[in-house]
Order: sequence, then structure tokens, then C-alpha cells
Amino acid sequence: MMTYQETSGHALAGVAEKVQAGVRLTYEDGLTLLASRDIHAIGRLAHLVRTRLHGQKVYYNRNRHINYTNVCALSCKFCSFYRKRGEEGAYEMPVEQVIEVAKRAREQGATEVHIVGGLHPWQKFDYYTSMLAGIRAACPDVHIKAFTAVEIVHLSRIARLSIREVLVALREAGLGSLPGGGAEIFDDRVHDEVFKGKVREDKWFEVHRMAHALGIYSNATMLYGHVETPQERLGHLIKLRELQDESLAREGGASFNCLVPLSFIPEQSELGALPGPTGLSDLRTLAISRLMLDNVPHIKAFWIMQGIGLSQVALSWGCDDLDGTVVWYDITKRGGNEGKGTHQEMTVEQMHRVIREAGFVPVERDTLYREIARQAPERQ
Repeated sequence: MMTYQETSGHALAGVAEKVQAGVRLTYEDGLTLLASRDIHAIGRLAHLVRTRLHGQKVYYNRNRHINYTNVCALSCKFCSFYRKRGEEGAYEMPVEQVIEVAKRAREQGATEVHIVGGLHPWQKFDYYTSMLAGIRAACPDVHIKAFTAVEIVHLSRIARLSIREVLVALREAGLGSLPGGGAEIFDDRVHDEVFKGKVREDKWFEVHRMAHALGIYSNATMLYGHVETPQERLGHLIKLRELQDESLAREGGASFNCLVPLSFIPEQSELGALPGPTGLSDLRTLAISRLMLDNVPHIKAFWIMQGIGLSQVALSWGCDDLDGTVVWYDITKRGGNEGKGTHQEMTVEQMHRVIREAGFVPVERDTLYREIARQAPERQ
């Protein structure tokens, strides 16, 4: 097996031949991409794949993130979001408040609410089902994407139900799909060093495998740029690809819509001494994600974490989606001061300008990537 350090132009040419022919890349091919210094060639290959799949389209949606609590039983080192109950800055949103936020989002044109939060130690299961049912009643045409796999496992414990029973109950209450959060890096060494106590990869995969079997679509994430090695990132992608193969082979089931690579932001976390990924590392990771995940249709440049400027460049490095207008995102604060960056928003008009300036065609989508045609331009 080729080591990470070994590479040559000839080796990259072999990978390029496979990409051009539409042949699946192996783990060894991934190592070649990681080791190559020709980052522009990697970008061109990733752009070839995204163009083959999506042409000049770049997708976005009108969405609203709702983080219902930051009170969490865990204390992951990479996380600047969590608080303990009673700690300064801790909050818990009543169900009625969550519903009101969703209603305001719908009035502003949102087609999706994206709901995640901390693992609240004392909230009962009916809090979550009431939240979903209330949003569905108030906003029946809004898609509810809610609860990471980590939250689903937490709910199964507090409700004393199986993963399947929890997912069925949530779906009946109004759940439309799952976000991909909580994946971080699928590696025991990284898990034990950075987020010990959080569910391991077997549970994350159990949730998404069951969701797909029940017809519930989901996304996947990868949090990179902290203590993991490039090879561990590659292993993470291969594991996602394997589950996607399994899900796609199941008749009548669902699968991953999208991979969301998340650039680690060290500020205010216990890993604050780490430098975090550079722009080139971001682009390489996004491009390799596109090249390795040949069975996942979309790769997202999440502008909240990559920044708008780099996300524009990423559209030529394999990415075809920018997420959405967002409005509010409390999980990660890019900046350095407490609270800075919490209110992060792009209007539809700004989203169109960013996409067009990068040389692409903006396409509004719903959560499941069905294109939305508005009768007339709207402002938010």
C-alpha cells in the first residue's frame, strides 16, 4: 500500500484517468490525492465530477436554524456551544417559542426549519414530539429537519424506546428528515481524545441506517481540522460511502442527500490552542470529499463555517450547494468574542449575487433537493 508521503505526477494521472472514466476511487487513490501537491489538479478533477452531476447549478434553500437549548450533558472539547444548566449563557426554549420562531420563518418564505440542540439531561420525550407536532400544525408546508443521531440516541435513552421506535414517533409527530451532525470523525482514537462520552460511530450509523430503512432521508457531516489525521478523514469518507451503498441497494428506502464537511473553528473551545484548518486544507478536503463520495449526490460548502469568500471558490472545487439563508446559527461562532457571529444571515438576493459572481446559476431547492420555482422574485 502506498504511504501518505509517497506521490508522483504519474500516480495522480492514474487517479485522473479513473475520475474521467467514472470509475470509483479506492482508499489508495484517496491517499494519492492527500499526498499530491498539485492542489489545482485535485480541484479540477472535483469540478469535473460536480459539473457532470449538476452542470452550472448551485443549490440553496430558504431555511431557519433553531437551536432549542445549549444545555448539554456532554462536554466535548471541540464544542463552544454547550453550557451546563445554571451556567451563564445557558438557555432552554419552551415549545411555544420554538413554534413561534418557525412561524416567523415561514412568513419570511422559509421552506425548512433545521432543529438541533444540546442533550438536555431533564427534558422529557414529549417535549420533542410536541415541538414537532406544533410546528407541523402551524406550518404544514414547512419541512422539519431535526435532531442529530446523537440526539436520537439520547431520546431513545430518556424515552426507553428503541432507535426505530423513536424515529417512528418523531416521524408521526412531523419529522421530515435528519441532519448529519454528530458524526465528527469516525475513529476511536479521535473519539477518545476529543469527544469521549459521545456516541461512537456504531450508534451514529445505526440511527442513519434505520432512518434510511424507514424512508427518512438524511445528511452526513465530517468535522475536520482538529486532532484527526488526513488518513482518518479519508477513512470517515469511505465509511459513509459504504453505508450509502447499502442504503441505495435497499428497495423503497432513503439515503444520504448530502455531505456537509464542517471546518473546525477553535475559538472558545477547549481545543482553542489548535490553529484550525487553512483555506487550502478546506479546499482539498471539499474536493476529495466530492471525488471519494461518488454515490452521494451533493457536497455542501457551508458558508457559515467556511466563510462566504472561500465558499465561492469551493463551488469550483466540487461543491454544488451553499446551504441556505440560515438567519440564525448558534452552534459555532466564528470570531472570537462571545456571541459574535451568532446572527448570521444572507438574503436571497445576496445568495444569488454570491453564486452568480462565482460563475454559477443559483437554484432554490427544498430540503430533498427538488427545485422550487417562485412566481416572482421575493425579498427577505
